[in-house]
Amino acid sequence: MQFSLLLASHRLSLCTPLLARVTQVAGPCSFWWWAKLVPQTLRFLPAREPGPQLATADVHSPMSLFKLFFTESAVSNLVHNTNAQAAKSVAKGRKYKWTDVSVDELYSYMGLIFYMAAVKMSSIADYWRQDSIFSVPFPATVMSRDRYRTISWNVHLSHPDGDKENDKKRGKAGYDHLFRIKPLVDTIRLACKAFYHPRKNLVVNERLVACRANTEVTRYSKTKMTKLGFKFFVLSDSSNGYTVDFSVYTGKNSFPADRGLSYDAVMSLLDRKVLGSGYHVYMDDFYTSPKLLTDLFAMKFGACGIYRDHRKDFPKTAANSLTKNSTMGSIRWIRNGPLLCVKWMDTQEVSACSTIHAAFTGDRVKRKAKVQDTWKTKILLCPAPVSAYNQHMGGVDLSDQLLQFYTIQHKTMKWYRKVFLHFLDIAATNAFILHKELLGNMTRKEFMEELIAELCGVSKKTAPKQTSTDHVPVPGAELSSDVRKIATV
Repeated sequence: MQFSLLLASHRLSLCTPLLARVTQVAGPCSFWWWAKLVPQTLRFLPAREPGPQLATADVHSPMSLFKLFFTESAVSNLVHNTNAQAAKSVAKGRKYKWTDVSVDELYSYMGLIFYMAAVKMSSIADYWRQDSIFSVPFPATVMSRDRYRTISWNVHLSHPDGDKENDKKRGKAGYDHLFRIKPLVDTIRLACKAFYHPRKNLVVNERLVACRANTEVTRYSKTKMTKLGFKFFVLSDSSNGYTVDFSVYTGKNSFPADRGLSYDAVMSLLDRKVLGSGYHVYMDDFYTSPKLLTDLFAMKFGACGIYRDHRKDFPKTAANSLTKNSTMGSIRWIRNGPLLCVKWMDTQEVSACSTIHAAFTGDRVKRKAKVQDTWKTKILLCPAPVSAYNQHMGGVDLSDQLLQFYTIQHKTMKWYRKVFLHFLDIAATNAFILHKELLGNMTRKEFMEELIAELCGVSKKTAPKQTSTDHVPVPGAELSSDVRKIATV
């Protein structure tokens, strides 16, 4: 992409008038641009009214909302495939007792997975200990330890016979990398889009599901807290962290188009027929490129993201450069039609690109700076794209925090079971967000407690009866009546 209309600003400071004169880059097509110039405004026309797509008059319990994603039909299919996998394992000589799992029992199994995320123990076996003051009585009332383990060993998303046929095609054109998770991928994605319509600001990000299994789709990321696992490209609502859509990375052939992974990943998540137009999409430096932002603008999607200076097609003009001697708060910008590129000196140089914003609209930030051996607070001007990026990319952190709250990392080398656990996280998180949007009367802890109780078929208010070894005895009989009275006040 050639930037034919390139203009860069002088450094702005608090003493500089907002409409500071800009340095014109030589060229027959060049002319003056100003910091307050805003690109063509895209009218926000969502395909549906943003928010939950559910009747507010209906009763929405945690269980009913969770079942929007893990429907009884989907779980019935999961039960069928799990029983088939168990039969296959027993036929191969596995030495454990197996009786076919039912739909209700598999929901109870999911409830125990969430319970283990809420009540931390050092191992799965500890949840069934009865010989310790640290024992917990609840799991044993739902199912035995051996039953829980055998379900965990055999839970299967696809049919084993289909797996066998697909594996024969490995290395050939018809091979499906995601065959073992495909049934649930399609169900969860459809539900995410059907029961909630996002608000104006969207975030595209990648999520790594931890797994050490050696597969052709396992990826390593040195920038993520989770270093090794399966890469998900995720579209979420910045306002609440709701997962609107996702795709699973399977390698170079993940997407039918061949315009680069970062470009194709974003385009695969943005369907104008489903979403509507006028959305603002925020992304990090892995995705941002002039080609992507220009094409999104042509599709009536505004976009904003930080970028890497060395990336193809970004302006290289010295007029838009900052140096190591540039003071904090220095701003440079270049515009080509709707495409704005901004550089800003924070504690280090930040580069941002946008088709939504003006270069500067008055935003300010506080920073600590050392002045004559003393740390002082300075107020710096901040470019509008950087300010908006920092605000809306917080939706990624919110989404990740909600997901991590529920996750328990079961030790398994079967990659598709790791993905199954992540689907449970997505379903529970989105169900909680729907409940919050509709009713707003539960914290996420309260929501999960109610969901666990409903999945396991018990009342949250009814605690399991404890045995004498379930608690530490209190020697209250040794206290005088006066002391006991004081102790209870």
